[in-house]
Amino acid sequence: MASTPPISSFEFEESTSSSLNSNTTRIHHMPAGAEIRPDGKVRFRVWAPAVESLSLSVEGHDQAIPFSAEPGGWYELTHEAGEGTLYRFLLPDGTLVPDPASRFQPGDVHGPSEVISPTAYRWQDSAWRGRPWSDAVLYELHIGAFTEDGTFLAAIEKLDHLVQLGVTAIEIMPVADFPGKRNWGYDGVFLYAPDSSYGRPEDFKALIEAAHLRGLMVILDVVYNHFGPDGNVIPSYAPQIFTDRHKTPWGDAVNYDNDGSEAVREFIIHNALYWIEEFNLDGLRLDAVHAIKDDSSRHILDELAERVRAAAFPRPVHLLLENEDNQASRLSRNERGEPASFTAQWNDDMHHVLHTAATLESSGYYGDYKNDTEKLGRALAEGFAFQGEVMRARNTSRGEPSAHLPPDAFVAFMQNHDQIGNRAFGERINAIASPEAVHAIAAIYLLLPQTPMLFMGEEWGSSQPFPFFCDFEGELGKLVRNGRREEFTNFPEFQDPQQRERIPDPNAEATFQSAKLDWAQSTEEVHAEWLEWYRRILEVRKRSVIPHVREMEGYAGMFEVIGAGAVVIRFWNAQSDRQLILAANLSDESRDGFPCPAGPVLWQEGGKQVGNIMRPWSVRWSFHNPKKK
Repeated sequence: MASTPPISSFEFEESTSSSLNSNTTRIHHMPAGAEIRPDGKVRFRVWAPAVESLSLSVEGHDQAIPFSAEPGGWYELTHEAGEGTLYRFLLPDGTLVPDPASRFQPGDVHGPSEVISPTAYRWQDSAWRGRPWSDAVLYELHIGAFTEDGTFLAAIEKLDHLVQLGVTAIEIMPVADFPGKRNWGYDGVFLYAPDSSYGRPEDFKALIEAAHLRGLMVILDVVYNHFGPDGNVIPSYAPQIFTDRHKTPWGDAVNYDNDGSEAVREFIIHNALYWIEEFNLDGLRLDAVHAIKDDSSRHILDELAERVRAAAFPRPVHLLLENEDNQASRLSRNERGEPASFTAQWNDDMHHVLHTAATLESSGYYGDYKNDTEKLGRALAEGFAFQGEVMRARNTSRGEPSAHLPPDAFVAFMQNHDQIGNRAFGERINAIASPEAVHAIAAIYLLLPQTPMLFMGEEWGSSQPFPFFCDFEGELGKLVRNGRREEFTNFPEFQDPQQRERIPDPNAEATFQSAKLDWAQSTEEVHAEWLEWYRRILEVRKRSVIPHVREMEGYAGMFEVIGAGAVVIRFWNAQSDRQLILAANLSDESRDGFPCPAGPVLWQEGGKQVGNIMRPWSVRWSFHNPKKK
């Protein structure tokens, strides 16, 4: 955290060779934390405005070393420590706390921090210049569940599979240090430290480098709306980290607009810069930004986006949002058609219209989408289904008009960690919908001009669930377990307390193990067929859809409702004067009134059209040039 002026802090050192194998070092100079100086000494700096003194405790040394106090609640000292030194900060009451800007916590959140030398890692990907967003085919994964070993290094072994599949970017669920050995990642408390259960910082860098050498972008999920419930000791010496001016589902909000907020804002913005610059990431996905409360003259999101883009320039950086408020204004484009701040948003509306069509579920927020073909058409053509209308599940209006945005401003998916894991048993879509329905909705979102995102294992129809899991102990563990089960008390199937007891305990090792991908399953007959299907359809996207998407601007999509669950969507490319046309019948009955294809068919899923009738669960993508005779 810093009250000092913003630092343009990326240092890029490259050898005289500019080849792919040249040695490059990367470091982000932070205003806080432990940083090795050129003379080998380590500068320690921390913002602790609530204490009158502070000392450095180095493992193996009996005597703590006092910090020098500086204006604004800062403490600093330089010590003869070196790389690998383990340390903590000693508060006046005798409490030892880790460094909030720690680059690594080898002994988890309550253990000492380790001095890391970022320049010790020699990068071999200096020729990497990123990829345009229009190329993106995202693949969301959880490091711990992606492989049997659950580490950064083990994930490298699966990258070739993703390249062959047709994926161009991996999107990694949060890795910031969390308590225990397993977690979804949204309980992180040390935002700069990759969790030790996945490996060391240099292992994460090796994964990113290996991805780049294969042409894969890497995007990391980060959480700036709250800190986890175990291990965050910052309030004990800097209570200004939170403010009671705003409330969130996790309690007092992170302080972005009250007294002391300047230091908090810098701590968060430098974290984003750190991941982009020191780890050479291609982008970030910001979790639940609707829970980031900021009434200051300049919202933290706007400042973060501007500084990250400036620091990364000219390399493209892709900033994604999760935002329940559907604020199209955060996705605006400049006069060159480039993102003014944020590149794209996870489109939950897209998921909901496809999910309710395939499963007929109507509980909770699904009730606002089921049997509403108008919303199906709008989500497919314009991005958001809700663009200011009242949503019954929220009892308030939601969203902003979004048709003016290019289609790739939205990330489309038929499942992700939330939509699977928020179910009581973590079932995937293929466990609750027919194969015909799943094929149909997959054929829609994978060829849609919106940016597609697969969830790990989806490509072979994995039967593994992805339940919510964590590793809390004692009273906190009990609260989380009971709270998880209480979430489902309003669902008819869980009215009986004995039925709720069947919901997996998030803290149980078995719950986590059940989420791990079974890669051997991908070679079994039915699953291998799914995998081949995904490879073929993603090849069609690469060959025929992506070149079309690159030229699409706002107001590209128009929809027509044919009948219940049946729509025709036309995506106009003004530059080539071509239309990409989707005709879809997402219902169990044949529907009449569909136009015949007027140009080459890219993909046919389900039965072919007979006259003007499309059969159940049939999808057709085609091109049409109205001016071509």
